[in-house]
Amino acid sequence: MNAPTTPSSTVAAAGTTSAPLSRAAQLRQMLTSAQLEFIMEAHNGVSAKIVEEAGFKGIWASGLTMSAQFGVRDNNEASWTQVVDMLEFMSDASTLPILLDGDTGYGNFNNFRRLIHKLEQRSIAGVCIEDKLFPKTNSFIDGDRQPLADVDEFCGKIKAGKDSQNDPDFSIVARVEALISGWGMDEALRRAEAYHRAGADAILIHSKRAKADEIVTFAKEWAGRCPLVIVPTKYYSTPTDVFRRANINLIIWANHLMRAAIPAMQAVAKEIHDSETLIEI
Repeated sequence: MNAPTTPSSTVAAAGTTSAPLSRAAQLRQMLTSAQLEFIMEAHNGVSAKIVEEAGFKGIWASGLTMSAQFGVRDNNEASWTQVVDMLEFMSDASTLPILLDGDTGYGNFNNFRRLIHKLEQRSIAGVCIEDKLFPKTNSFIDGDRQPLADVDEFCGKIKAGKDSQNDPDFSIVARVEALISGWGMDEALRRAEAYHRAGADAILIHSKRAKADEIVTFAKEWAGRCPLVIVPTKYYSTPTDVFRRANINLIIWANHLMRAAIPAMQAVAKEIHDSETLIEI
């Protein structure tokens, strides 16, 4: 087990160093900020650069959109080594901290330990893993209640990841799927507390309802035990100030650059095909 060390962001905050914050320290600073922070989805080098040019402070490396740009489904058809290779391009193209959507951690705790090492080698700031079974099923697929990982097993994965990291600022975000998978509020809170105690640096609580009521309720019950992250893909019409008042720490805009790119590419391809000219492009 690695000896515990003090995150450099904490040292910097204490005024004992003026060295620039690492990307991992920048992400940790966002997670612990007193103000609501935002990160934006990217899926390759050019989209990572676009996120930085737009003024965002961090990048969400989305499993869904990286799978889409590979042309495969969002259920671990893209291998973790392919994902890590793409992350290297993204890290080279942008100076922003990147939080990887790590699905279930790509297997058991040993797979997750190796993933942590490979992410740190590429200056990735953190990884988010969800408490579902490998291979993962997209959370928004309709149907019966989805199975979840065993709590103790998932806690073991978190502990293994924390023990494996070399950079004390590297963040592991535990994504709780109990609400979105139909297990209810009590189970969501029970799991979040267990993951927090296992060493998770933040909790991501997910919902597929059109209104943010259960997210706000969870935040109230959670009461700031550790940073709270949300993904308002379904409850997008909720005013952002609602999340500020609920003391949410970080919002992820999860897939919107890919959503914007696909219809634009479809329109251009169709126009060139039909007109056999570039005049209208």
